[in-house]
Formats: sequence, C-alpha cells, structure tokens
Amino acid sequence: MSTLDAKRAAYGLLRTKGLIRIGLPMQATMEFQIEEVSDPYGCNTNPTTGLTGHKSGMVSVYRRPLPSANLGFLSTIMWDGREPDLFHQSVDATLGHAQGTKAPSAAQQQQIVTFEGCATANNPTLCANTPEGAGVFTAQISDTDAGDLNANGATGGPAALAADVDNFFIGTNDPLGLNPTGAAFSPVIFKAYDAWANLKGKDCLDAARSAIARGQQAFNSIPINITGVGGLNDALNQQSISGFCGTCHDTPNAGNHSVKAPLNIGVANAGTLSPPGLDISGLPVFRVWCTSGPVSGKVFEVTDIGRAMISGKCADIGKVKGPILRGLAARAPYFHNASAATLDDVLEFYDQRFGIGFTAQQKADLIAFLNAL
Repeated sequence: MSTLDAKRAAYGLLRTKGLIRIGLPMQATMEFQIEEVSDPYGCNTNPTTGLTGHKSGMVSVYRRPLPSANLGFLSTIMWDGREPDLFHQSVDATLGHAQGTKAPSAAQQQQIVTFEGCATANNPTLCANTPEGAGVFTAQISDTDAGDLNANGATGGPAALAADVDNFFIGTNDPLGLNPTGAAFSPVIFKAYDAWANLKGKDCLDAARSAIARGQQAFNSIPINITGVGGLNDALNQQSISGFCGTCHDTPNAGNHSVKAPLNIGVANAGTLSPPGLDISGLPVFRVWCTSGPVSGKVFEVTDIGRAMISGKCADIGKVKGPILRGLAARAPYFHNASAATLDDVLEFYDQRFGIGFTAQQKADLIAFLNAL
C-alpha cells in the first residue's frame, strides 16, 4: 500500500475482475484439512485474515457478487448456499458487508425482503409474508443490432420476467426428479424469442433477431454428454447423462436451478485439472486432503473450496450454485471466480469441458441469445 502501483496491485482482483474476498472459518469437524495454499495476495497466510493451521483459522476466497434482482426465482442464496433465507441474509449483509453497528429490526428485514421480491407463495422456504408482484427484476430490454427485445411478438425484457415469477416454485422443472408435481423435465427453458424463429425479412434487424432465435433453439436443444459433474452424475449414480444446457439451468425463463443443487463442473479446479480456456491467475490455490468420509484420502487442488466450507463434506469441494442467467450482458466477467472474461470464453470452456462440438455459427448464435437475456 506504499505507492499507487502497490495499491493497484493489492486491489487487482477487485479492480479487474470485480472479485470480493470472502472469509469463511475452518471447523475441526470438517472431513478435510488444507495441506498447502498458494496465495499471491497473502490473505490466507496472514494469521488475521487467513489460516492458523491445517483445520483452523479463516479461508479467504474470491467471488463475484450475485445479482440483487430477480430473487423471486432463487432456490439457493449465496454461491455456497450458506444463507438459509433472505431474512437471515439481510442481517449478515448489514453487520458484515455494510459493517453496521446493529442488526436490522424484524420490520426492516421484512421491508428488505419485500423490496427484493421473494414471494411466499412461490418459495416459502426463503420468503415469508411477502406480497406477489413486489420486487426488483432485471433483464436485457434492447439490443444494439436487434432493437427492442419485446417487439414483433418477442417477450424479452423485465416486464415479462416479473410476470413469469408467479409461475415459479421450488422444483418447477427439476431434472433430479424432485418436482413435487411429478411433471416431466423439459429442456425447453426459454421461449421468449419463439416469435422470431421464422422471420422472412432481409434487413439487418431481422438478421439479428433470427440469430437470437437460433441461439435460443440451440440452448434448448443441443445435446450435451454430461460427465464428472459433482452433484449431478454422482447424485443420479450415472457416469454419463444425456443432457442439455437446461439440465443445469432448468428454471423456465430464468435459467437457474430450481432446487438446491450445488454443482462442481470444474471451474474451481487448479493444477493439472485447471479448467480449459479459463483464466484463474491471481487466485489462491488450495491443496485439500480429505481425512474422513466417503472420499477419504482424495486430494483436491482448487481455487475455491465452495460448498464444502459450509457443509464440511469432502464431496462438496468445488461445488457452487448456478446463477440466474437473466441480465448476462451486463455481468461480465463470468463464473463465480470471474475466470471467463467474455461469453465466448464461457462457451469455449463448455465446449472443451464436455466435448460438445459447437460450430462457429452455433457459438455466434448462442452469444447473441445470451446477450439478449
């Protein structure tokens, strides 16, 4: 902190990637211990902000802030699911992030949750006494090339999204088979741009709209052979799952997971298993040894221990929730650790990770669609 350049370096992850340091305590009852940590910023090796032993002290990880809108679609709060509901989160955020001197009152908590828009009827686990129709919703409403995203029968933008939250409930389209209605899972997650699927115009506007519609179709229909995903393959006891984008992003019109299902797709991996096409430079790397439990003896190298810091389970190392996909155009860089600078990087990671085989046209169309969410 002695010079301007030193300050720039000290806050590099915040300045360049929008990453926030999160300190989480180690517990003696955890099924793992940290054998070694490499930390360019020294937060994990500083006894005040970091570790004091293999199973003591604080683990400092770096994560992107999640959106503060569209919360009526949530099935899990925070990347690692550590908050039980929005009321509890309002207290922790006030005392922690905001450095408040006292917790908000019960009435203030209710005002916060009502403003956030979590409706009791849809999600009684995370909300209470909150009216329908309240809250903040965000979605892309216009596109430089395609124009208004709710024109000519399309239903892009936040107004349609706000109306659609009334149809959401936990498990609304769950591929894990936990849907309380017993309805079959459908990979057709988005329909906002169905009306643009057969445009006949030859101008640039129709060309851009047709690309968005093709991207939506690709998102809904391109098959993906899902392997090695913690929280999915192991949960279903299937080495290989014939899936789609919507297998993980299953909530209709929102794209998050409709049940609590932290997943490890490899974004947090480091060392020899570093994620293909992603930039994890500058992040701490933890060498974690499982000392007990079903995977005792296994060693992980990760940039974020993920859900395991909350559950204490080795099987949860590297697992985080999938975020709501709406408003992506304004939220780069991507993934919880900001390892993908652009949507093109996101698609390249998925292409390599799962061997999808995207064509150049499919990538361009998917990027056009994702930017229109």
